[in-house]
Amino acid sequence: MEIIKKIALVFTIIGALNWGLIGLFNLNLVTMLIKSTLINNIIYIIIGIASIICIAYFFEEKMALED
Repeated sequence: MEIIKKIALVFTIIGALNWGLIGLFNLNLVTMLIKSTLINNIIYIIIGIASIICIAYFFEEKMALED
């Protein structure tokens, strides 16, 4: 399970960096590298799921600290 959390963190970081590029330079790296709309949507879905895993991991760690 630890490897899934690390993979989710990597995807979340990639998504955050992409949003940073969009905000700063109006440059969508995912769209620039991959021309297929379907694959782009799949990548965005994967990043969204990864962020949910990271949120769950955050609360899991917080609950462990309270015990």
